[in-house]
Amino acid sequence: MPTNGELIEKWRDAPAPLLGILHAFHDRDGYISEETLRDIAVGFRIPLAELFGTLSFYHHFADKVPGQSAPRVCTGPVCRLNGGLEILDSLKQEGATPMACAGRCDDCVPILKGHQVFTGMHADNLSVQPTPLPPPYPGEKEECIFAHIREPGQNTLEGYQSTGGYEGLKQAVTANTRNEVIEILKESQLAGRGGAGFPTGTKWETVLKAPGEPKTIVCNADEGEPGCFKDRVILDYTPHMVLEGMTLAAYATGATRGFIYLRYEYPETLNTLEHAIKDAETAGLVGDDILGEQFNFHIYIRRGAGAYVCGEEGSLLNSLEGKHPFPRNRPPYPVTHGFENLPTVVNNVETLAAAAKIICHGAAWYKSLSYNENIAGTKIISLSGDIKKPGNYEVPFGLPLNTLLYDWADGPLDGRKFQAISSAGLSGGFIGECDFDITIDEPSFQKVGSMLGAAGIMVFDDSRDMQDVAHNAMEFFAEESCGKCFPCRIGTHRLTELLTQPLYTKSMKQMSEIGDVMRSTSACGLGTAAPNVTDSLMRLI
Repeated sequence: MPTNGELIEKWRDAPAPLLGILHAFHDRDGYISEETLRDIAVGFRIPLAELFGTLSFYHHFADKVPGQSAPRVCTGPVCRLNGGLEILDSLKQEGATPMACAGRCDDCVPILKGHQVFTGMHADNLSVQPTPLPPPYPGEKEECIFAHIREPGQNTLEGYQSTGGYEGLKQAVTANTRNEVIEILKESQLAGRGGAGFPTGTKWETVLKAPGEPKTIVCNADEGEPGCFKDRVILDYTPHMVLEGMTLAAYATGATRGFIYLRYEYPETLNTLEHAIKDAETAGLVGDDILGEQFNFHIYIRRGAGAYVCGEEGSLLNSLEGKHPFPRNRPPYPVTHGFENLPTVVNNVETLAAAAKIICHGAAWYKSLSYNENIAGTKIISLSGDIKKPGNYEVPFGLPLNTLLYDWADGPLDGRKFQAISSAGLSGGFIGECDFDITIDEPSFQKVGSMLGAAGIMVFDDSRDMQDVAHNAMEFFAEESCGKCFPCRIGTHRLTELLTQPLYTKSMKQMSEIGDVMRSTSACGLGTAAPNVTDSLMRLI
């Protein structure tokens, strides 16, 4: 077993070292002791108080036994309605603690023990199960990312290449200029699939033109939004598509280093990615002299440790740099002042995977996948809750929401009726059944006072108390608020308190006023989105 000094020396000169060294000690001992923390502070020249503040911000870093070996039980919005609270109570004698949504809403209830995820509806019947594949595709249009994902072996280099994998990269590196790659993406109209919807080609072009080196590609795989679990299925079953997308981004922008920021709750995915990167490096598709050209790009994995706000790009970059993961003030933006204050592309998993397919098949092909002539391509919907066929569905933009809910996913559970759905995970609030007659695209969701965002949709039938659901959602936002700005820090707690009371006219007026202040003055998307929960609840009742 390596000593403290040996581990610190190993990580001292590594890119983005702090998360790596913290995980190394956490894995070695099962927790991070005060002595270890002092050694890290000295070894990395970080003030001890600052380091302790950063460490304690993350939910999954333990500072005492039983630490990592204690069960952590998902009590997210779907799991708490499907036995999560009962399992937590049953495992209390083992030191079990609750955790926010663990990204397994299609396979309840996940329990994280060490480096394994167990699932089951009862504490005495837990097992390790693979990530559920997407349900069979029932659509008329062609899928983009999921086109081959159900075929065996797609998580291997050989399997991925057998269905055209890395052909787009080969074409780009050997026959296209950087600007030509960017123009294909701009023509395809691919926009960020993490929720913000910024044009991907424009982002890459800005980084290419921005002064400063080395440039960086960051894959945001920290999908902490409750009800979202699409990144997990992509990374588990077709990791090379994401690596290809990152490497294409590096070629187009001149970046030489890349990071995959992987959420802590996906330990098995870590192993899959490590194998995929090693195989790609051996094949000359990542690393030095890619495809025999003078093109170098190295990819590193850095695990998060359980902090919802790290899904926001500024917080993520601060986390990578070893700083307290507060959101950054913008401008400047990451495209010019990102990782280590240098030009950086931050794209989420789905965006990078789609980019790989677009470079391979072309912009016109991608635009043809949509039913909406104004919005190109597809969107992966993570569908869960009170519905017969939960799972990840890749839908063409413009598909009617009712088609997804009733035809593709077989409708409500027997004897029940739909009451509402959440959208954008929790960030979009709720949409009542009376407003289901919309299509799946951002403008349509905005017309009913919501947003599509990262496209996690949780379904609640007529047996659910929506005020209780809203209270649980606001508790989540209050717990996950980073505390940097007081409108969010105080507002989420005040809204949580108001949701414990009967919703009279006075309390609803207070919720509306607090929400208006939070939207106008919060530092990041958490504070601006949280009031969507209370606003939409008031429309439902």
